[in-house]
Amino acid sequence: MAHTKFEGTGVALITPFTSDNQVDYTALGSLLEHVIEGGVEFLVVFGTTGEPITISKQEKTSILDFVCTKVNKRLPIVVGCGGNNTDEVIEAASNIDSSRFDAILSVVPYYNKPNQRGMYAHYKAVAEASTVPVLAYNVPGRTGCNMEAETSIKIAHEIPNIIGLKEASPSVEQFTYIKRSVPKDFLVISGDDSIVVPHMSLGAAGAISVTANAMPRMYSNMVRLCKANKFPEALDLHMQLIEFTDSLFMEGSPAGVKAALHYMGIVQNTVRMPLVPVTQKHYDYIASLVKQLQ
Repeated sequence: MAHTKFEGTGVALITPFTSDNQVDYTALGSLLEHVIEGGVEFLVVFGTTGEPITISKQEKTSILDFVCTKVNKRLPIVVGCGGNNTDEVIEAASNIDSSRFDAILSVVPYYNKPNQRGMYAHYKAVAEASTVPVLAYNVPGRTGCNMEAETSIKIAHEIPNIIGLKEASPSVEQFTYIKRSVPKDFLVISGDDSIVVPHMSLGAAGAISVTANAMPRMYSNMVRLCKANKFPEALDLHMQLIEFTDSLFMEGSPAGVKAALHYMGIVQNTVRMPLVPVTQKHYDYIASLVKQLQ
């Protein structure tokens, strides 16, 4: 089955906080309207960018209720549902309400550094428990281990409920081998904003983006141009965005994109420890780039 609802641009939503570190639902509502009006195709709640590690279970339930109500079926919603305790991930995946959410995004287990057989076993168990389709997520820069192309390909062919992979390794070669060998309807999604156009040229179904929180229209237009094989036009947008995109990660993510959204008047400039806001110097730099793009 083709899962076209997850093609194009998915935005890895930040979680806005107030200055006293509470969830800022007013800002979250504004952010949702900002990205929906900007033309993104789907939403990802509690990806890495959403700071889920620092959000309580009660807060997560309240945030998901709010997002579902606010979005009101206008776009598909993917829920981040990962961790390094397989049993806990299974429990969370088995409790996802399939009438409200469209898929889960589940990261390669971090810190305990499983080998390739362990990664496969983890994903098989999670996929069998999940009430909705699963997007796997390989991000070795954060997890400390890389899910190799052979493992991703094996998962794509052998685990039916895993419908795609967000690939965020820095290796375009690895992306190429994965795309070459997975089934045609298996979604290979770019997870790195700085190389999204190369990924799209290799047949990516789309991207799950940090940058699209702040610049949803430019970013989603770029991805749509790639899907239409209009790569010169897409490359022009990529070149306009690249310095801004890189600025969002220089002092840590999502601190960078929260600084941009704060300057744009959408959220407060608050992250939860151990993250800290960007320095004033870097904030001013991000603000200057936002001015150029608006």
